[in-house]
Amino acid sequence: MKSSLLVVLTAGLAARDAIAHAIFQQLWVDGVDYGSTCNRLPTSNSPVTNVGSRDLVCNAGTRGVSGKCPVKAGGTVTVEMHQQPGDRSCNSEAIGGAHWGPVQIYLSKVSDASTADGSSGGWFKIFSDAWSKNSGGRVGDDDNWGTRDLNACCGRMDVPIPKDLPSGDYLLRAEALALHTAGQSGGAQFYMSCYQITVSGGGSANYATVKFPGAYRASDPGIQINIHAVVSNYVAPGPAVVAGGVTKQAGSGCTGCESTCKVGSSPSAVAPGGNPVSGGSDGNAPEVGEPSGGEGSPSAPGACAVAAYGQCGGDGYSGCTQCASGYTCKAVSPPYYSQCAPTS
Repeated sequence: MKSSLLVVLTAGLAARDAIAHAIFQQLWVDGVDYGSTCNRLPTSNSPVTNVGSRDLVCNAGTRGVSGKCPVKAGGTVTVEMHQQPGDRSCNSEAIGGAHWGPVQIYLSKVSDASTADGSSGGWFKIFSDAWSKNSGGRVGDDDNWGTRDLNACCGRMDVPIPKDLPSGDYLLRAEALALHTAGQSGGAQFYMSCYQITVSGGGSANYATVKFPGAYRASDPGIQINIHAVVSNYVAPGPAVVAGGVTKQAGSGCTGCESTCKVGSSPSAVAPGGNPVSGGSDGNAPEVGEPSGGEGSPSAPGACAVAAYGQCGGDGYSGCTQCASGYTCKAVSPPYYSQCAPTS
């Protein structure tokens, strides 16, 4: 009887944990919604738990996409996380199941963001929203955490770009670390996505870098920790935030795009060259397998065109539904998410 009860409880916890998994999906640039057009979307919302795995770079099964989001040095990008692909509703937690932990952002300078795999160059940290003590709490679960801030801000987190960052292509790695099972080695859960960006108007800063994998160890105190006990101090894993970067105090509230940006209020499709497209769509996603704009291409010059593997439909999606030439809008995780896949 006890054995059966244990199996039921374990299965229940596993199911709850799976539902609470999440993905960094969309990117805003200075308040403009670029959707997932420059994101190497992971194939699932499951975490990476092996800090020595290549999956720790940009997540499992990801590959480069054609889209690059244009970013100005000194500007602000806003990463956006949700539990299910394409679900941008603020009614659900961005990452549920009391998955408390830090949110950190890294950059890696590359020659071409659409083809680089993140292993040749180094990474440097430009942003961290980790932990602060909640004076009214009893244990670490009650404290302020970066992922709690994500939940409070509809999955969005503003990330200032250093003004002296050199111009060029970068991979932007957004990482949320869930510590609810981190009391044992290998229990920490990493959720990350890599966005492809092109920076302009930059400076000449030179940053020390680290490698992924390699920057983290399973035994690091910021990775192996019991947050169900009292936490007196917490230091997020990895290097310090570089000069010109930002360390946000967890629990300090939503500001900027975190609080004011609304889905559908700006273009979310990206044309060749990474420019936001004017106009937009009526928000109605095509049926599964239905070409967008005739043979999977815009029906008229200047019409919106979602880049290869970019989002083109799904519940709550209000962006462009027409795919670039040679691609068709297909449901990947119905009814939540459709993307532009090669026309077969």
